[in-house]
Amino acid sequence: MSKLNNLTLQQTLNGLEKKEFSIADLYQDINRAITNQNKNLNVYLTLNKASLKLAKKSVDLPLMGVPVAVKDNFCTKDLRTTASSKVLDQFVPQFESTVTKKLLAAGGVIIGKTNLDAWAHGSSTETSAYGRTLNPRNTAYLPGGSSGGSAAAIAADLCTIAIGSETAGSLRQPASWCGAVALKPTYGRVSRYGVAAMASSTDSPGPIAKTVEDAALLLNFLAGGDTNDATASLQKTPDFTTSLNQSIKGIKIGLVYQDIAGLEMVNEKLEEQLGVFIELGATVEKVKALDPRYAISVYTVVQRGEVSSNLARYDGVRYGQNRSHFGPEAKRRQMLGTYTLSAGYAEKYYELAQKVRTLFMEDLNRLFNKYDVLISPTSPGFAKKVGITKGAAMFGELEDMLLEPSSLTGLPGVSVPYYHDPDINLFLGLNIVAPMWQEGRAIQVADAFEKNTDWNTWRKKA
Repeated sequence: MSKLNNLTLQQTLNGLEKKEFSIADLYQDINRAITNQNKNLNVYLTLNKASLKLAKKSVDLPLMGVPVAVKDNFCTKDLRTTASSKVLDQFVPQFESTVTKKLLAAGGVIIGKTNLDAWAHGSSTETSAYGRTLNPRNTAYLPGGSSGGSAAAIAADLCTIAIGSETAGSLRQPASWCGAVALKPTYGRVSRYGVAAMASSTDSPGPIAKTVEDAALLLNFLAGGDTNDATASLQKTPDFTTSLNQSIKGIKIGLVYQDIAGLEMVNEKLEEQLGVFIELGATVEKVKALDPRYAISVYTVVQRGEVSSNLARYDGVRYGQNRSHFGPEAKRRQMLGTYTLSAGYAEKYYELAQKVRTLFMEDLNRLFNKYDVLISPTSPGFAKKVGITKGAAMFGELEDMLLEPSSLTGLPGVSVPYYHDPDINLFLGLNIVAPMWQEGRAIQVADAFEKNTDWNTWRKKA
């Protein structure tokens, strides 16, 4: 048998159930991989020393004690939570976020807290106060962000499955760069309670996984209403795994084609994959959507405004370190957000941005009247080289440009690998977006594509 840390979540659960290996065997391989790789990759900021002990107590629960990497902006009781900022360097929460509480109740075990851009401000992990994370596929490159640590943990097989959060691409973009899968739920499908807030109107926790199947399975345990979060939907949560292994015959797919300089390569590589959908019985048509470059401005204004409010709560009285420990990116975002919300400017910037945000909602709704899902590249290109963000104030917004429309409008999406360059060992991701509350549609199409192509490296190992 291959090393147990290389197994997918479903393979791990099957092996544990059939007693092909023990939970101790699984943790031995995971911990060995962490010992060998974490110092170089800088994936984990804090490791849970009690993880194996907890796992042995969870083997009779649905997730059977599997090790889960959790982005370090989720509060975890008695386990340090920093949001990759020195402001929270010594912060140990006295409560669990709803996501991690549900994870633990299902039998998942937090093996460690992963690195991120400080306060989730960025798309590279280079703004982390604890140093950048490297891309396990090629360490000369970045893993993306802000959930870069969680995506890298998956790519390096330093966990079985991972949890991250997305505000404007922070699940799907790093998954794309690391050759993994990410599932961004509908806004409100998963509770935000206990997550260090960035932009409260778009923050969406979700899984980063080795396969679409794993992501759907984990989302089953994370989704649902929460009395601690007024934005968490109380509607009944479906079983997302029922969308797996389903035919996509008759599915109508809109290929969102953006004629923007710099996207030629990703568009060309994506068009080469359209035959997969057609052979499976789906129809694919090119469609024109609202230019995503407008979303850059909208997101910049809305996100900065909400950041300035959310970061106002962090001070030395409650969290140990005073505000002088904020990094440069957090300071820039607070200043810009305060400016756009100030008297005389809120109408000019913030309210206008919200109106354009509504135009994106209307435009996407128009497309969903005709198409079941919309597809596009996840990112404008491959992962970028280490150090690329220096002096690039808008790096994240430009790299997340293709994802910002769906994030701003609260739509669900799945990113799966659709191309691999063997010379640099890096991947491109396919973004599949569905209407609100229709995660199943995106899962159905993503799963079909994944299982009928060879881009997923874990399926090759199976």
